[in-house]
Amino acid sequence: MDEKLIQRLESAVTRLEVATAGFRGAGSSETGAEAALDPAIVAFDDLMAEFVARVSTAAGKIGGKVLEVTKILEEAFSVQKELLVKVKQSQKPDPAGMAEFLKPLHEVIMKANALTEGRRPDFFNHLKTAVDSLTALAWIAYTGKDCGMSLPIAHVEESWQMAEFYNNKILVEYKTKDPNHVEWAKALKELYVPGLRDYVKRFYPLGPVWNPTGKTTASAPPKAPGPSAPAPPPPPPASLFSSEPSQASSSRPKEGMAAVFQEINSGKPVTSGLRKVTDDMKTKNRADRSGVVGAGQKEGRVSSPSFSKAGPPKLELQMGRKWVVENQIGRKNLVIDDCDAKQSVYIYGCKDSVLKIQGKVNNITIDKCTKMGIVFTDVVAACEVVNCNSVEVQCQGSAPTISVDNTAGCQLYLGKDALEASITTAKSSEINVLVPGAEPGGDWGEHALPQQFIHIFKDGQFVTTPVSHSGG
Repeated sequence: MDEKLIQRLESAVTRLEVATAGFRGAGSSETGAEAALDPAIVAFDDLMAEFVARVSTAAGKIGGKVLEVTKILEEAFSVQKELLVKVKQSQKPDPAGMAEFLKPLHEVIMKANALTEGRRPDFFNHLKTAVDSLTALAWIAYTGKDCGMSLPIAHVEESWQMAEFYNNKILVEYKTKDPNHVEWAKALKELYVPGLRDYVKRFYPLGPVWNPTGKTTASAPPKAPGPSAPAPPPPPPASLFSSEPSQASSSRPKEGMAAVFQEINSGKPVTSGLRKVTDDMKTKNRADRSGVVGAGQKEGRVSSPSFSKAGPPKLELQMGRKWVVENQIGRKNLVIDDCDAKQSVYIYGCKDSVLKIQGKVNNITIDKCTKMGIVFTDVVAACEVVNCNSVEVQCQGSAPTISVDNTAGCQLYLGKDALEASITTAKSSEINVLVPGAEPGGDWGEHALPQQFIHIFKDGQFVTTPVSHSGG
């Protein structure tokens, strides 16, 4: 308690120092003093003093890479505070100005992301949790319903859902080993939910409130072309669903939140490529996981596929981390071939289609799909099937975990490298697993997973066994 009080007093002194400097400086329509003493800025200081300080205290007890990434997290929140002060002093910028405005935040996030690159470091789950959670701070880039982003509150929640997968791994791994790691994981979650979420809900539910009489945000100065200046970039490729020959995935421009962070220095519009996340994605289903679709179905009608009433079809990379495949109907040739082990795949609302993922990905989630085929090579974490009907999933490589939840009809084809996968089922029926035969080239063996169980109270506890049916 004393430590929190000291932190709050230090925060108050800092605000007074900023206020004094503001009174001495040349004033805009809202001086630095007024901005620093604004209730929204004061509340953000309190958020950092309460929640960020708790994460830092726990990290100090762990040390190493965990302490290093936590210091970067502190820096990111400090940068966010500076941006909030600038918002109150500045007019709403144009897209190029927004890119320059977000540049300090982008640089901090890239610094954190560098900790997870290369060879898998110690405390990888801690690093991934912190790094993935920092995308929540991009809520400040929201400029209106047409910018392609979710509302700030929803954006914070969705960003934390991506990070929570690794956070839960920490809680499970250290539950009985080290309470300091458990405290760090719990403190980090509370920093975002409810901490940052409730802060945004209270002060900025519709996005940043810019100052119409404030100063303008300067755009990055254009670079003068030199004698060996590179040629301008080629025009964007055709749509994924056009009849023109498609280019390789690696040559397509990335979309989504990547437009904010990957084009930050280019002066291009930062919100033009963002896409709206539907309400159905804001659930416990972990939209950060993805799946690869394997084709085994016969081509049907040659007529053009119909579109889902739920929304337009999507096949795009968002935030540079998550492939989103939505509302695809009657498409048998969907392919994701430009993916890596840091990306996830989320498949939602597809029907009578086939998706093939060529390469290793982190997570795969198939949600609310019907008669969908998914073929993938390798998955690092898990493949999830939730709320689906009559789906087929084929793993050609390895998958440590496969879960099937609230699904009626699921065929799992496991290659020889995936036979050690842990399969979890809940509230599901008609789950069949097919495995290669003992002889090379032999018939696949089919195994039906039980869906009925008997629970008997014995020796002071319940013993559960699957129901066995006699007869042929």
